[in-house]
Amino acid sequence: MSEQIRFDCHLHSCFSSDSKARPEDVIRTAVGKLSGICVTEHNDFDYPPEDGKTVFNLDPDEYLSAYEALRPALPDSFTLLLGVEQGLQKSVADRVNAYDPEGRLDFIIGSSHLVRGNDPYYPSFWEGRSVTDALGEYFDSILENLSCCRNFDVYGHLDYITRYIPGRPKDFRLPDSCTDQIDEILKKLIALEKGIEVNTAGFCYGREPNPGRQILTRYRQLGGEILTVGSDAHRPEDIAFHFGACRELLLSCGFRYVTVFKKRRPAFVRI
Repeated sequence: MSEQIRFDCHLHSCFSSDSKARPEDVIRTAVGKLSGICVTEHNDFDYPPEDGKTVFNLDPDEYLSAYEALRPALPDSFTLLLGVEQGLQKSVADRVNAYDPEGRLDFIIGSSHLVRGNDPYYPSFWEGRSVTDALGEYFDSILENLSCCRNFDVYGHLDYITRYIPGRPKDFRLPDSCTDQIDEILKKLIALEKGIEVNTAGFCYGREPNPGRQILTRYRQLGGEILTVGSDAHRPEDIAFHFGACRELLLSCGFRYVTVFKKRRPAFVRI
């Protein structure tokens, strides 16, 4: 696995409400590209209904059974891990902290898709808000989540909100007003022995991954070491998206290892 990133730690299939990918197609594509994957289907407690339908309400038994049924046919050289991308909010902290009591999962990504009930993905989120105010509210919500949610291994796409800034310029940088919030977030994660994820879906927008160089460099300066890499693929063809460019960015920020979790324990892999 040296000199490349050969493990995708964030991807979805049809057990996530926003994907139609069949598990067998995910596996077939991944085996051709990588040495292993961790599937991380969405679970977002209290996500607002879409068109009157409940979304991101994962059935873990159905999900895990479907992938376990595919395991016997895998080549010995390929590792299949199973996890969840868990939406974090203060209002659902008790359910988040009690999730997977049997310890069946390998990995839990904690993500902020909702800012106190509203998703920045939708244009309506931005109505009546300046970009600076919206970013401040978003990072404040992460700090709030870190005060009460503990049952996760890394924080996913830490600057998720920046993908959807209206009219965002390609040379966008987080404003100085966010510096103290981001430092506090990173310091808390390190103190809690949690990591962050580098999410290469950001490259889809012709930009950096999430988070980008600005946050990654600061995380390294503060002593952060736990770092997973995921494509956030919702289609098989996007598995390991731009992993080469991601590796070069990580090396330039001072990282020499990425992390893979198995049974919620981190292993460091040289890149």
